[in-house]
Amino acid sequence: MTNDPPNRIDPANYYDRLGEEEWERLEESFKNALEFENTTDYLDRFLPESGHVLDAGGAAGRYSIWLAEKGYDVTLLDLSAEQVAIAERRVAQRGLESRITVQRGDIRALPFSENRFDAALCLGGPLSHVIDAEERDAAVRELHRVNKSDAPVFISVMGFVSVVQNLIKSAPHFGAGVRQLPDVIESRDYSPELIENHGIDDPSFVECHFFRSDELRRLLEDHGIAVEAVAGLEGPASNFGANLEEIDGDAQETVADVVRTLREDPTIADLSNHILAVGRVE
Repeated sequence: MTNDPPNRIDPANYYDRLGEEEWERLEESFKNALEFENTTDYLDRFLPESGHVLDAGGAAGRYSIWLAEKGYDVTLLDLSAEQVAIAERRVAQRGLESRITVQRGDIRALPFSENRFDAALCLGGPLSHVIDAEERDAAVRELHRVNKSDAPVFISVMGFVSVVQNLIKSAPHFGAGVRQLPDVIESRDYSPELIENHGIDDPSFVECHFFRSDELRRLLEDHGIAVEAVAGLEGPASNFGANLEEIDGDAQETVADVVRTLREDPTIADLSNHILAVGRVE
């Protein structure tokens, strides 16, 4: 019997509590919409014309529904029982049950046979929520295993530089964030150990490993996924959410164009809230 304290920032529990907010996240602000729009640009560019796509860590199903409406068959898998329930409701509301299968599961041990899928998504940060390095290796090996040779794989993670900037930016309102910075910089993790060491009674975030773009590239290539593109999904707009809501539509479109133009610049990728890598199974 263990006396270890419960993990208050466990991803399954966090996303159970988050509920519908995860579905709403990608349309609740101009900045968050950049994540979705830039991701779907790469899906349009690299997906095969048809096939069966795995949406690993697909949460409430926004990308699965986007895929199904374009004619793909999709299997959505997520760790959170609440997100799976929301995805099932959203799929049913759109009459897409014949296109989308929804189930609970863990990206570190995918319950599928080898060479099953024509493409795989792991978007919005599921791989970031695996803070043990060996388990991240296992998750990428699993994504390789269940996909056919030459299948595209799309993985987006949470960016390290952006988190550091955001903690500094929020210092006037969230001084504890600055005090956490040395530990975050050393480990690149937001972990149970960090919240215990800093006496955080009410953690506001989920267990997370923050990536540099070169780290993400190496992780995929070390496990047989050749990287064809790395992009910063929010780019230079990453930490200016409130400011961007105050500008008019033409100005927002100018910002969106800038983000699209610069998104594959390595420095811009590192600055982003979310970093996307597009790879191909070797």
